[in-house]
Amino acid sequence: MQSENKSGSLVARATQTIHKYFLPLLLASYVLAGFLPQLGLAIRQVSIGTLNLPLLGAINVSLPLIMLSFLLFNAGLGIQVTELVGLRRKPQILLTAFAANLVIPILLIVSSRSLLGLWHSSDELHNLIVGLALIIAMPIAGSSAAWAQNANGNLSLSLGLILLSTILSPFTTPAVLDIFGFMTQGDYAEDLHEMARQGTNAFLCLTVVLPSLVGIATHFMLGDEKTNQVKPTLKLINFIVLLLLNYSNAATSLPQAFRVPDWDFLAFIMAATITVCLVAFAAGWLVARAFNTNKADRAALIFGLGMNNNGTGLVLAATALADHPAVMLPMIFYTLVQQIAAAVIDWWLCRTED
Repeated sequence: MQSENKSGSLVARATQTIHKYFLPLLLASYVLAGFLPQLGLAIRQVSIGTLNLPLLGAINVSLPLIMLSFLLFNAGLGIQVTELVGLRRKPQILLTAFAANLVIPILLIVSSRSLLGLWHSSDELHNLIVGLALIIAMPIAGSSAAWAQNANGNLSLSLGLILLSTILSPFTTPAVLDIFGFMTQGDYAEDLHEMARQGTNAFLCLTVVLPSLVGIATHFMLGDEKTNQVKPTLKLINFIVLLLLNYSNAATSLPQAFRVPDWDFLAFIMAATITVCLVAFAAGWLVARAFNTNKADRAALIFGLGMNNNGTGLVLAATALADHPAVMLPMIFYTLVQQIAAAVIDWWLCRTED
């Protein structure tokens, strides 16, 4: 018993340390990917074969795909069905927020397309737009619930947004990719339309929807007490897998960016990703204002609309767009930006009174 308690305390301390220094560790994983990408590239080559799914097509079951599925399983494990009961009283807020999460970022890019078109390099512009397309097309991040809970947000609303966007992602993601396909040209447009029509449904069902539902079902079968017993260990593994997956994904594009940095392109990406990220967070605040919600609902809406599941987008990009590694740069930047923005907004919410 004493050894079990000691082991549990070690896991808890390790998890707390990684959580406290997650952003520096994320930065370190990107630096490592830029200078020592060999392990990350090797991880990408590991596969257990091809899985043929009826009506959905074939998909390569690679190690990054398995790691992503584990992250989504863990996110589903954190969802209690009983916590979603309160959503019956606020279905209009949930549906409006879900629609805003998709529509507002798309409107931003569509309205600024002419301005973006002034950029001197068409290839760089298309890399940016495709990267933003994959960011916007992804479901809401499971980590948004943790941020919302930390800010005393409405957990049922936060979990409802995650679950709704996850379950509907096989339909919404192809639609968003098709829209952005019409904003690009040549090989980039073809790739977006091809992803929308082939393979994306299988990818999302296998790596996002199914693991999330299995996680929810596992929580239901184990019950709260047993689930809480395994959560600390799974949370520690979750952090390690998340950092390793980010490192592996970044290994395909950052080495070139580190060797021959294109400073104006990187500045262009940074400005665009910061703008899209801030607009996404602001969309949550606008929905909260429109419904005159309380502070708990406002926190859930801001984090829910502001944070997308970039891990899924990065794995999809590395799989389907291997010939355009620069597409991943906006997604890598966005991952950092949304974590920083979430920390700042958490600080602001915790100091704001109704």
